Amino acid sequence: MPRSVNSVASRARRKKVLKQTRGYWGARKNVLTIAKNVLEKGLTYAYRDRKQKKRNFRSIWIQRINAGVRPHGLSYSDFMGKVHARM
Repeated sequence: MPRSVNSVASRARRKKVLKQTRGYWGARKNVLTIAKNVLEKGLTYAYRDRKQKKRNFRSIWIQRINAGVRPHGLSYSDFMGKVHARM
């Protein structure tokens, strides 16, 4: 008896990958093997950069607070020391 192939599930799997790669350039959006590789790498970067974004924003906030308290004769570390002393 021949092997039964679930083409509905296979097509759905391929469509899912190709749908996620919409907007990519060239073969990255419509050739399954390339799209799979590119998508996997993109999701890896997305996972990594969700953590990096938090780091970047923290450093930006520190720079902004530092720039804001300098005209009042304070540095960032002095300001944060006084903030935490009042708590």
